[in-house]
Order: sequence, then structure tokens, then C-alpha cells
Amino acid sequence: MDYLLELFSEEIPARMQKRAGEDLKKLVTNGLVEAGITYESAAVFTTPRRLCLNVCGVLEQSPTLREERKGPRVSAPDKAIEGFLRGAGVAREDLVVKADKKGDIYVVEIVKPGRGAAEVLTEVVSEVIRKFPWPKSMRWGAGQLRWVRPLHSVLSILSKEEVEVVPVDVDVPVGDSTEGHRFMAPGRFSVSGFEDYEAKLKAAYVMLDPSERADLIWHDATNGAFALGLEVVDDRALLAEVAGLVEWPVVLMGDIAEDFFALPAEVLQSSMREHQKFFSVRNPKTGRIEKFVTVANRETADGGATILAGNQKVLFARLSDAKFFWENDLRVPLGEMAAKLEKVTFHNKLGTQAERVARIAALAREIATDVDADPALAEQAAEICKADLMSEMVYEFPELQGLMGRYYAEAAGMPAEVANACEQHWQPLGPSDNVPTEPVSVAVALADKIDTLTGFWAIDEKPTGSKDPFALRRAALGVIRLVLANDLRGALRHIFVLSYADHVIDKLQGLQGARSKASAEFAKTFGFTDDEMDSLLSRKFDEMAPHEEQKSFVKGFANQVFSLENPTVLNLLSFFHDRLKVYLKDKGIRHDVIDACLKMPGNDDLTLLVKRAEALQAFLNTDDGENLLQGFKRANNILRAEEKKDGVSYEGEPDVKFAEEPAEKALFAALKEAAPKIETALNDENIEAAMAALAALRAPIDGFFDGVQVNADKPIVRRNRLCLLNEIRAVMHKVAVFSEING
Repeated sequence: MDYLLELFSEEIPARMQKRAGEDLKKLVTNGLVEAGITYESAAVFTTPRRLCLNVCGVLEQSPTLREERKGPRVSAPDKAIEGFLRGAGVAREDLVVKADKKGDIYVVEIVKPGRGAAEVLTEVVSEVIRKFPWPKSMRWGAGQLRWVRPLHSVLSILSKEEVEVVPVDVDVPVGDSTEGHRFMAPGRFSVSGFEDYEAKLKAAYVMLDPSERADLIWHDATNGAFALGLEVVDDRALLAEVAGLVEWPVVLMGDIAEDFFALPAEVLQSSMREHQKFFSVRNPKTGRIEKFVTVANRETADGGATILAGNQKVLFARLSDAKFFWENDLRVPLGEMAAKLEKVTFHNKLGTQAERVARIAALAREIATDVDADPALAEQAAEICKADLMSEMVYEFPELQGLMGRYYAEAAGMPAEVANACEQHWQPLGPSDNVPTEPVSVAVALADKIDTLTGFWAIDEKPTGSKDPFALRRAALGVIRLVLANDLRGALRHIFVLSYADHVIDKLQGLQGARSKASAEFAKTFGFTDDEMDSLLSRKFDEMAPHEEQKSFVKGFANQVFSLENPTVLNLLSFFHDRLKVYLKDKGIRHDVIDACLKMPGNDDLTLLVKRAEALQAFLNTDDGENLLQGFKRANNILRAEEKKDGVSYEGEPDVKFAEEPAEKALFAALKEAAPKIETALNDENIEAAMAALAALRAPIDGFFDGVQVNADKPIVRRNRLCLLNEIRAVMHKVAVFSEING
């Protein structure tokens, strides 16, 4: 038999419908299974006014369960036996004596009769409704029931040959009836099962399936636009939301006044999407947004003309505001807009947005040469990249930050590289976002994200556990994707040091003059001695030239005070390695392979690190790689065991003149030949060639272990062979730390 449940209420917010449907299905079906009632399939449907669950093939009754429960020994005190009887809910005459390892014990068989599906459903559904996990809910009337909006009725029926109403313990009517469309088909009607329910709803102007509503909206909208030589701007998130706002979608297309055609297309899209839930209709020849699509929830006698007229009137007012913002912003020079950032605090310990922009500009200029960008353009772009945050348009539509910066820079006649960097420096914002490839954009994007990371590391605001309020993991992943997508080379640690030093300089500039409580706290935070603080505070930062002298000082400062071994910088690099592990694991690189490469020098060159990891994994997937790894493990295990036993290291250079066996001499020759090839390949950064040179060692190492006894009777021969094993380890560790690899 089948079970149909409908929870009919006032309008459920569209953003909550999908999750609510999933929760309803999960909670009810799990409750049934836990009670012993199985089913064949279950499906959930949502509309603005109802959650519907259809469960097919429901077992009519749960099976009878028999459980043999062991009790106390026969010789146990009466109180212990009586306690067992009470817990099991049986009488003394129900007890049976059985032999056990420790003697005779009492045993009782407890029978739990099966229950009918209706009884179980009443219990489960009542509990689900009372404890439904809405993100937000409300209580109304005299009852204690909480629901997202007032719940009006519950349709709850089991159907096989006859229809049975399943009672539900809630303070609303429960039965076999529901309602159709609020305006087009008011009034209640009874149903006998899901097919009857779905058909009668459609006849009452309710389309039950949200995917069907979405498909209809998109079909009618795109066909209507195509007939006019236009196209609907794809917006799947808006489509899902609009499908959750209507029960009977009616697609209408309206006009946008020509006064607004000159507005950036994204401004029109944002305004219509956020405020009106309209789809944008674009002219593919001009790229302009010229019409809009709205979705009504009813058919009207005038074909939607009145609805369209009202929508167009509201839209005109909205777009008039947007036009006003746009024109006002264009009157303000970007430099003046950027200057307003002095009044905006980025973080109470990291200063204002203006101070942050100054740091980003200095760092972007430094990074520019590493990414083949013009340093002057990179600095210029960085100086205005955040200016649009102070525009009226971005204040109204925060999602347009960056994009509006590009438009304002273009309107000001700035170079295309600068304008594009204003938009692209925010990217990538997530794992699927685009990665900038223009050199100036890459320089500013890297500087922006690295400044954020070094700043929060400087004030010890690192992510902890699942908490990451400043999105620092996302920023690190952004840097990783920028580096890898653009095949950038170079040591990240040096850039971290320069950026970290900029934060320290900002702090120092606020502590000039006499020693104070603030400077003492600064010294403690950054680990300076009193003498170092006196020396640093005596520098006259304000008299420095803005670029070259400051850059020169930063470099010297980094080398003298903030060395490449600075603990904070090393901790930040370790954080990057953790993010890189996650990134590479998603691409199928084994964690032990990543660890083997991270142990190598130059692990802050992420591009080289990834190439090494990819080549190593490909090598290990071959027979030569797998067998060579086993040979390495054998050599390494013997070596470690003998070094521990002897209390000495066998890192000395082996001498071929002490070799006695042909296989031993062959391994000497193979290592002598492979070592320079590996060295040359690594110097040329040809990781694949280095792996090929390693592969040539497989046969000689196998032959050595097959034909040579390492622990020879002669001490000098034994020592020489152990040194030869160390030579195997040393040569292979030039490529990767194979001891980190499982196998």
C-alpha cells in the first residue's frame, strides 16, 4: 500500500523549500524503518503552500520480534530476580532455566508484536511535525505548534483497495482533502491516492513538481525571447527561486525604457534579480539588456497586461535609482573615491582600508616582475582596486564590487590592464571561480590575498577547527590556484616576508617617539628585545621616499629582522601546504606522495612542487616505480636497523674496491651513472627525466638483494655494503623523500 502526506500552510519561503522537502522525506522514512516498516520508494514535492511526501510499497505491518534475554543466576538474591522481571516486563512463571558457563541462569523470551503501518505512521508523522527542523519558525494561535508559516491542514492517507485516513496528533484539521490554487481554484476536494492527488491539483491550477515548474518557466521565457531575436540571460539560481514562488507559473515579458539601456548590463541584471526576481533579456547583437521576464502566479483575463504594467512601473523606479547612482559615481574621480577608504576600518588591529591598499600597491609592484607585469601598472591598479567600495552603486549592490571598479576605471580613461585588474583582483572567490591570467590582474590579486593572510597571521587570528571568519582558507586556495593556473615560478616565502614586514612597518609608524605601553605590547607580539625596539623606533619613516627607498628598507628589514626562517612566515607556509594537500587530493594525488615532495627543498615553489608530485605519482603507478619503492624500503629498513644496533651512521661514501660480488659491482656502476643524470635533470627541472633515471636503478637494486649478503663476515665489507645502501637512499632522496611513501 501507499502513503500520501501533505502539509498545507501559508507561503513557505522559496529558499527553504528544497531543504524542507529533503528533511521531511528523511525523517519520515527513517522513522518507518526504525519501527520495522519498510517501503519500496519515496518521493517529495514542494510548492509555495505545501510539502508533499509520497511513500510507495509500505509494509502493512511490522514483523513480530522475539528476543531471548538472559537474566541473573538461579541462585541470585530475590531482589535481583525481581528487578530483572520488572525490567523485562514479565512474570516469574515466564522464566526458563538454562545452563550457562557459570551455572544455571534464568532466561526469558520477550515477544514484541508487530504494529500496523497506520499506528506507526501516526506516531512518526506527529513527532516529525512537532520537531521539524525549520531554520526559522513561528508559533501562532493558542496552540504550541511551531511551523515556518501558519499550518492549515494535513492530508494523511494510506491507500490500497480503500482509503484510510491516518490520524496525526497536531492542532489542525487532518483528513483526505486539500486545496487548489489560492485564487484560481479555491475550495477543498478529497483525493484517493497520489495519482488522483496530482491530477486534481493540476486541474486546480497547481503544478506539484518544482522541476516541472522550472522547466516550463525556462521553456516559455526562452521561446518568447527567441521569437523577438533576443536571449534570456542564464540564471539557474534565480530560476530555482522563482519556481518556488509560484504554483501555476505564467511567463510574461515586459519592456525596459530606453533611458536605461546605457546602464551597464550587470547593473540592470542585479537590480532586477535582487529586487524584482525578474530575468534579464539581452539583445545578442548589442549586448544590452532590453526586456525582462517576470513570472506571475495566475492567469488573468487581460493576458497579464495589468500585472506587467504594475511591474514596469516599479521597475522604472528601481532603475531610476540605479541610473542616479551610476551618474553620481561617474562624477567622482577614482582617486577621490579611494581617499574615502581612510575612514573605513578593515580590522581594528590591521588599520584602515586605505592603509591596506597602500600595502597591496607596494606588494603588487614587488610581485609584478615575477609575473611579467608592468610594475607601474600593477601599482596603479592596486591603488584604485578598492575604490568602488565607496561608490553608491556598490553600496546598493555589494555583489558588483570589482565589476563597477572596472567600469569606473574605463570611464576615467585608464589603461585596460588597470581597469581589468579592478574587476579581477577579487578572483578566484571559490573553487569553481575563474582565475585571472592577465599579468597585472594576477599581480594585484596575489598581493591582495597575501596581504590578508600575512596580516591576520601577524595578529595571530588564524583559522581554528571549522572556524574561519575571515575566509583565510579561501584566500590561500586563491593564491594556490593563481600560482598553478599561471604556471608561476618563485619562492613564496620571500613574498610572505616582504608582506609581513609591511604590516610591521605600519605598526611601527604608529609607535614613533617615546616608549609606550603600545610599543611594549608590539615588542611582545613580534618578539623584539628592548634594544631592537629602540633601534627600530629611531628610524624616520616619514622622510622616506614612497617607493624605492621604502622597498629597499623593507628588503633590508626582512633580511635583518624577519629572516626566511621567521616562525610566523614558516607557520603560514605550513598552512599553505595543508591547503595544497586538500587541493591535490581532490585531483587524485596520494597524500603520502604529497608528503614525500613537501619534504624536499624549495617547497615554497608551488608549481615545481606540484609537477614533482604529479611525476612521482605517475612513476609509482608503473611496475618500475612500484618495485623500486620496495627495493628502497628494504634498503632503508636494513640500514635503520643496523644503525640503531651499531649506534653509528653509515653515511660515509662506499668504495667499489671493497665490492666482492658481481651484483654489488653492478649496483656501484648503476648508482654512479644515475646520480649525475638525476642531478642534471633536476637542475633542468625535468622531473620526468629524473624519474626515468631512477627507473634504471630497479634491476641493479633487485640484483643486489638477490645475490649479496649485506651483513658479511668481514667488518669492512659489511660497512661498505651498508654505506652502499645509504647511497641508494641518498640518490633517491634527491628526487623525493621516498621514506614518506607507503608501500
